[in-house]
Amino acid sequence: MDIILLERIEKLGAIGDVVTVKDGYARNFLLPNKKALRANEANKKVFEANRERLEKENAEKRAVAETQGQAVEGTEIVLIRASSNSGQLYGSVSVRDIAEKLVEKGHDISKSQVVLEHPIKSIGMTQVRIALHPEVHVFVKANVARSDDEAELQSQGVDVMAQMFDDDHAESDGFTEAKDPNAEPGEIPEDMLEEGATEEEQA
Repeated sequence: MDIILLERIEKLGAIGDVVTVKDGYARNFLLPNKKALRANEANKKVFEANRERLEKENAEKRAVAETQGQAVEGTEIVLIRASSNSGQLYGSVSVRDIAEKLVEKGHDISKSQVVLEHPIKSIGMTQVRIALHPEVHVFVKANVARSDDEAELQSQGVDVMAQMFDDDHAESDGFTEAKDPNAEPGEIPEDMLEEGATEEEQA
């Protein structure tokens, strides 16, 4: 379907552009949300008659978003979650979780403005994009940890999972026993057999 954009749409175009999109995307999203008009002659005339007003309104909304963006940019939110020893979460962090935490910090952010390419499924720091306006995007930090102490370490730049792996590795090194390279799997090494054991077996 050919449509006229009434605002900038990422990967599609800017205000006034005539673009072709899938019918379902136009009918289910763009048209009902008044982000576009069907590109017929009547609508083209309507758009041109209102272009100046639409561009002015867009500029005003962009200016408001830019001001809001200065306050939101770089905000760090902490999300405490349970995880496995490898750092994989039992579940994931959703756009709703992020939006709610930003609202708690006093930012007027809806879940539709949170852009997550993939759900967050592991412990660590993640940059999350917030779309305040079609032309204004900022980034916040999602600090996902198992405790407030871990979150504080991650906030200071410590890679908690890497540190844990190093600690576990160091501990295991202290308990590594010497292996008999000639022993078969499941066989007791000769130096662990009691004296005379082999003689009794040979008798």
